Amino acid sequence: MGIPTGIKRRIKTAEALFSSAEEKAKSIIEEADKTADAKKRELLLEAKEENQRLRLDFDKEVKERRNELNRQERRINQKEENLDKKTEILEKKDQQLNKQLKVLQQEEEHIAQIKAKQIEELEKISGMTHDEARELLLKDIEVSARRDAAKMVKEIEQEAKENAEKNAKNIVALSIQKVAADHVAETTVSVVNLPNDEMKGRIIGREGRNIRTLESATGVDLIIDDTPEAVIVSSFDPVRREIARLALEKLIVDGRIHPTRIEDAVKKSRKEVEAIIKQEGENATFETGVNGLHPELIKLIGKLHFRTSYGQNVLKHSIEVSNLAGVMAGELGVDVTLAKRAGLLHDIGKAVDHEIEGSHVTIGAEIAKKYHENKDVIHAIMAHHGDVEPQTIVASLVQAADAISAARPGARRENLETYIKRLQKLEEIANSFDGVDKSYAIQAGREIRIMIKPDVVNDESMILVAKDIVKRIESEMEYPGQIKVSLIRETRAVDYAK
Repeated sequence: MGIPTGIKRRIKTAEALFSSAEEKAKSIIEEADKTADAKKRELLLEAKEENQRLRLDFDKEVKERRNELNRQERRINQKEENLDKKTEILEKKDQQLNKQLKVLQQEEEHIAQIKAKQIEELEKISGMTHDEARELLLKDIEVSARRDAAKMVKEIEQEAKENAEKNAKNIVALSIQKVAADHVAETTVSVVNLPNDEMKGRIIGREGRNIRTLESATGVDLIIDDTPEAVIVSSFDPVRREIARLALEKLIVDGRIHPTRIEDAVKKSRKEVEAIIKQEGENATFETGVNGLHPELIKLIGKLHFRTSYGQNVLKHSIEVSNLAGVMAGELGVDVTLAKRAGLLHDIGKAVDHEIEGSHVTIGAEIAKKYHENKDVIHAIMAHHGDVEPQTIVASLVQAADAISAARPGARRENLETYIKRLQKLEEIANSFDGVDKSYAIQAGREIRIMIKPDVVNDESMILVAKDIVKRIESEMEYPGQIKVSLIRETRAVDYAK
């Protein structure tokens, strides 16, 4: 059975397609081979070019490094040549210096010979040997030195005399503190006497309205107790207390006591007190001869009229200090006007110390600065209680005058027996400590000076002893102001020429 015609055609077609595919495949393979060869040649060419470029770069770098090495070698050679030249120059200088040294040695020998000949000729001319001439020269120098020393001693003695005169004035001012004068302690008690006890009820008023009005208008406290026919006026401000006392006396005399009358009486009393303050201040400046004070300072001085300290009127005390300081200044040849001014103002701080915080010394100095007082006056105010060391004669005089006027028996409310017991107690406390030789209470008990045994207490221990004494005094004694504790230690060597 033969193959069908259709199938034969398909077989032929398939063979033709297969043959065509083989040819096409061969063609593609040939083309790929050609492309691969071309790419290979191209890559080889690029590799050769890259290799050539790297070689050129390497050659260039090698050449540059070789050139740099050559340059460094030339610089090193140049430096070696320079060093050789310098070494040669130094050798030449060394040779020159050796030659010069030999020349100098020869010249020194020549000079020594000439000097020896000159000394020999001078000895022949003067008739003295070298040693004798030197001794004569030393004597001349000694005479000149003694003359200069004598001149210096004279200058030192002159300076010592000037300082001694100044120190002597201080010593005289200190010794004047021992002077005593008669003085009666002033007693000021704000007590208003009543005509009868019925007046107490009228002062109190219905439901206490009168006494409240009076206390509110004056700023004081009225104490109405069982004391017959008396009312006590209490206030820390002496001016307020005086205004209340005057107003109360006016109301008692008038007999009409009610809030309106109380306010009128207080106003009148306040004007009276202001007038008294002004008048007292002017009288004080007139009595002491202190002029040119600021009006506000005069008012503050007048306020001291109502201020007391341990029963002593502060204004009278200030006037007395002013006059004492002036008299002592006149005796010592110091500025009398300045001393009086400082004495009058030394306690000015007490006029407002109940209103301003701080001690009356600090307050007084600030007030004086405020009204542009003399710096010596301000210093005297600061130093009159020993808060600072007195640096001027005026300050020492004010300190002495203040001690005379206040810090002694009779000036303040303290009897002689109490005063003496206080001084004895002060010395007794000091003497109770080991190492204390003697003690002296001075300045009316405001200072105690203690002599220390130098072989028992050294300089360092003195500070501790002083602190212990101060603690004992503070805990065991009652005293006004402050007490200065001064310890003195000295070592003496004594011998006798026989």
